[in-house]
Amino acid sequence: MGGFGPKLTRRGFLFSAAASAPLAAESKKPTYPSEVKRYVDPTTELDVYRLTDPGHSSTLPAYYNRAIAHNNASLIFCCDRNGTPQAHRMDLKSGETRELTDAQDLDGSSLTLTPDNRWFCYFAGRQLFISTMAGRARQLYEIPNGWERCPGLTVGPDGTHATFAERQGEKSRLQMVPLVQNPARVVTEVPFLMSDPIPRPMRAQILFREGDQALWMVNSDGTQKRQLKLSGGKIGPANWAADGKSLLYLSIPTDPRQLTTIRECVPDTNSDKLVAKTSQYAHFGFNQPATVFVGACRSVASPTILIMLRSTQRELTLCEHKASDPKMTAPRFSPDTQRLYFESDRDGKPAIYDLHMERFLEKTEPDTGSPGN
Repeated sequence: MGGFGPKLTRRGFLFSAAASAPLAAESKKPTYPSEVKRYVDPTTELDVYRLTDPGHSSTLPAYYNRAIAHNNASLIFCCDRNGTPQAHRMDLKSGETRELTDAQDLDGSSLTLTPDNRWFCYFAGRQLFISTMAGRARQLYEIPNGWERCPGLTVGPDGTHATFAERQGEKSRLQMVPLVQNPARVVTEVPFLMSDPIPRPMRAQILFREGDQALWMVNSDGTQKRQLKLSGGKIGPANWAADGKSLLYLSIPTDPRQLTTIRECVPDTNSDKLVAKTSQYAHFGFNQPATVFVGACRSVASPTILIMLRSTQRELTLCEHKASDPKMTAPRFSPDTQRLYFESDRDGKPAIYDLHMERFLEKTEPDTGSPGN
């Protein structure tokens, strides 16, 4: 980022302001050598890389959060190697890992990079923090007495606010907190448990869940709250396309004999259409152009990771995941589509795995401002 010259963007100004705000004193954080182990998948004979040692638990952030730097050089994740869950940053070239936090009750799923990759946010207990990559953290917010935090935390594509929900009994409210020293703002309240808010790219709107029964959308000023018109059945993982025009999600039929499908909702036209039938995906992800999908099959007989080209709807099996719960895999592409990451406890405790995709998929240009990067 530059100084206060003509090229300084609004995001740059905000982060310059954040950098000047009081931060906790940096303490020397430990660095660990590479734990990367390569093995050959028994089903496909492709090389798979286990990035972390399953002797301790290593988990990826929520599937809609930014875990991989947009230059594909590093990965942020949660690890309990020292007895408590803490944020870690892995150099994806060397495999070397550095511990970033010394927090109490850190929620690893809440970890997310800011769009410029210079900061990251997380919840530790009832407190929301923003931190530099050197580990200097500043508290942004604390859940007030009488309220509890709901699942989910995101930083929007413009990098100005953290968005999350909190509950009180059967009601919950959506909160937006600036990443600089400004007060939190309630966006909307609902009479049910709200979770997993995801800001919509290129538009001032926020998606949130009502369990697996409904997805809702509201303007960031609290107006025009509405339930999206989706197909029947349960709603699995959902995320915005990079351009924000559509929402891609898993539709899980109530009849287990029917196939889980990938569907696409366009809120601006109230349309919802079938994209592809799947091999019973329990979780899925897609690359930046939404031209390739990755899924984790929930079949006990075939616990595999697959990719599917949107144009042909043909699937290719990449490897076994063998996770005790296929939902935990949360597979995702790197911003350039050249690497694929997933989580599994196949070798003991949860660990992070990686496949190189150069031989299968073309390189794509990352969109540095969209969720999931």
